[in-house]
Amino acid sequence: MEYRKIKDEEDQIGDGVVGDAVTSRGVSPSKVTSFPTGSVDRLRWKRKMVVTLALTILTSSQAILIVWSKRAGKYEYSVTTANFMVETLKCALSLAALARTWKKEGVTEDNRLSTTFDEVKVYPIPAALYLVKNLLQYYIFAYVNAPGYQILKNLNIISTGVLYRIILKRKLSEVQWAGFILLCAGCTTAQLNPTSDHVLETPLQGWMMAIVMALLSGFAGVYTEAIIKKRPSRNINVQNFWLYVFGMIFNAVAIVTQDFDAVVNKGFFYGYSLITTLMILNHALSGIAVSMVMKYADNIVKVYSTSVAMLLTAVVSVFLFDFHLSLAFFLGSTVVSVSVYLHSVGKMQR
Repeated sequence: MEYRKIKDEEDQIGDGVVGDAVTSRGVSPSKVTSFPTGSVDRLRWKRKMVVTLALTILTSSQAILIVWSKRAGKYEYSVTTANFMVETLKCALSLAALARTWKKEGVTEDNRLSTTFDEVKVYPIPAALYLVKNLLQYYIFAYVNAPGYQILKNLNIISTGVLYRIILKRKLSEVQWAGFILLCAGCTTAQLNPTSDHVLETPLQGWMMAIVMALLSGFAGVYTEAIIKKRPSRNINVQNFWLYVFGMIFNAVAIVTQDFDAVVNKGFFYGYSLITTLMILNHALSGIAVSMVMKYADNIVKVYSTSVAMLLTAVVSVFLFDFHLSLAFFLGSTVVSVSVYLHSVGKMQR
C-alpha cells in the first residue's frame, strides 16, 4: 500500500480504508466538538496504542514470514502468484472502502470508479516499478538475513528524499541531510562482521539489490505523489483501485512469463502453506496500518514502530534462524533509528 502511504502522509485527509477517521471531508466540526474532551482523549490514546502495536507487529514480521516461508532454502510456491494475491487483496480492500463511502455519501464525481483514459494511463508506471521491487523483495533473501533486510530497506528514505529534491524541486532541511548521512553509517555498522574475513556480512549482490529496491520504491513514491496532486480531490481508494488493477495485470504477465508451466502443471496455489497465507495478508495489511498511523496517530509513532520492529525482528530471528545478535548490529540499528527520527523531525521543520 505504498501509494496510500504517500497520500495520507502528505495530506492526512481523505477517506480511509479502515475505521471512521475524522477528516476534513468526512465529519463536520460540530460533530467533532460534541464529544466530551476526556472521552476524545481516551479514544485517541486507545487508537494510537492499537495502530502502534499493529504497525510494529506487521513490520517486524514481514521479513520473518518471507524467510520462514522457504523450505530447504527455496520457495516451494510461486512468488509471482503470491504477489498477484497481494495485489488482489489490496484491490478488494479498496473496493470495500469505496462501497462504504458510497453507502454514506453516495456516488459522486470524485469517488466514482468510471474515469477517463488520460487519468488511468499514468498508473502503469508506478505499478510496474512496484512489481519489480516486490519481486526483488523475495530474491534478496538469498544474500540478506531478515534483520539485515529490516535495516537495509530504510535506504528508501534516502532515495525518496533525493528524488523529491531532483524531481519535485522540494528543499530538504539540514536535519534531513544529516539524517541521510547517519542512515548510511547505521546500515554499514549493522552489517559489520568481525567473525569473518569479509568486512560486511551482506555481500555486494545484497547491497546492490537493496539499493535498486530503494530507488524503485523512491521513484514510484515520488511519481505517485505527482499523480495525486494533479487531482487532490479524487477519492484515494479510487486511485488505489486503479493502481492495484494494473498491479494485478503486470503480476499476471509475470506469472505467464516466469511460472506458466509450474502453475499449469502443479496448480496456482501449489506450495502454499499457512505461513505463505500469513505473509500475503501481512503485505496487504501493512500499508493499511501505515495509513491508520497517519490518521489516528502521528509520524513519531511510525518512527517508533520502525525502530522497535528492527530489534524485534532480530530477537525473533535468534530463535527461528539462529541469528547472532552482535554489538555491531545493535549499535547500527540504534543509529538507523536516530536517523529515521531526524528525518521525521526535519520534515516537520521544513
